[in-house]
Amino acid sequence: MKVIYLHQYFNTPKMSGGTRSYEMARRLVASGHEVSIITTWRKETDQKTWFLTDESGIKVYWLPVIYSNRMNYAARIKAFLHFAWSSAYKAASLDGDIIFATSTPLTIALPAIYASWRKQIPMVFEVRDMWPSVPIALGAIRNPLLVKVSIWLEKIAYKHSAHIVALAPGMREDIIAQGISADKVSVIPNGCDLDVFSQIHSTPLPRDVYPWLGTRKLVLCAGTVGKVHGIDYLVKLAQQVKLFDPEVRFVVIGDGGEWEKVRSLAIENGVFEKNFFMLPALPKYDLVLWLHSATIILALITNLPILYKDAVQNKFFDALAVGKPIACNFDGFQSQVAKEYDIGLIIDPLNPDVAAKQLLSVLYDTQWLDGVPERSRILAEGRFNRDHLATQLEGILLDVVAKHKLKN
Repeated sequence: MKVIYLHQYFNTPKMSGGTRSYEMARRLVASGHEVSIITTWRKETDQKTWFLTDESGIKVYWLPVIYSNRMNYAARIKAFLHFAWSSAYKAASLDGDIIFATSTPLTIALPAIYASWRKQIPMVFEVRDMWPSVPIALGAIRNPLLVKVSIWLEKIAYKHSAHIVALAPGMREDIIAQGISADKVSVIPNGCDLDVFSQIHSTPLPRDVYPWLGTRKLVLCAGTVGKVHGIDYLVKLAQQVKLFDPEVRFVVIGDGGEWEKVRSLAIENGVFEKNFFMLPALPKYDLVLWLHSATIILALITNLPILYKDAVQNKFFDALAVGKPIACNFDGFQSQVAKEYDIGLIIDPLNPDVAAKQLLSVLYDTQWLDGVPERSRILAEGRFNRDHLATQLEGILLDVVAKHKLKN
């Protein structure tokens, strides 16, 4: 099977950010399939047009399109449309049996639909976030015409897809509620990459490098520093924890449009580089060292139900892979799993003083902390095992291709 895989923000483990597409694609390659990724190169480069690399047997076609979470929404939409236009022709030019497109952004559906129609091959659509509901709720899309166009594109994407993959059960329910047949929608959540996180690729460890950390308790928050994640909440949490225990260290690792705002807020509240530290985004291989060093990992989301009810953050699955507890300030899919398996807790999303006491109650609960790795491994090796999830995806793609061939 030849898969044309569209993902605007594809990352390898050498890059910062989620690697779901890389992990799925390399497993498809290992199973004997040919995978061509169509994506963007988001950093400065001398390349002016498409260029090709081989990533663990995956053919990756990169188009230079500058993008970051620091860009305003108008600039982001411009980047979305530029890639959608260029990737439509690139996808249509490649040899393939199936189009597999993963959102966000929702505009990824445009080149997928075009290439599927032009090549007369089926399309499978993966939904990572409920667009356009999320950007509309955040106020990122306000223009009435853009709202209508976005909702129309969502419906067209679902209608044109031979199958839809959702990352959480709630997403599946929302898609079915729009009139899509239940048989057409499957759930394949994010997964744990035990082979990556079980290894420490370099030394020294962070605790040996940073004197301000040493043997102190470490509360780690890694990922995009954007409006969706409400990292300013973490500053207030650090301020409250400092009143009870000034030795606990909070570390933010990432980048995004709210970086400077969070830094300024930390300075104003007297926690910056005292018990609250900020580091730039790291490649996954380097981030592993910090995850292993953490006492607890934080997953934060702005207090909007549309954002948190189906949250499937990479940091949750990374925490499982390294056997670390997770603290969420929302009650959604991943936090409910954490509660069910007793590997995490939900802290108060509105009252940092209450959340601080909740966090401190587990930071020094040695018996509970010692039991988390074993309970996490049950999930990491079972329900969220990436190998099993990739096999599930492979089965869906093969089934769609087989049914298409029977019809034609």
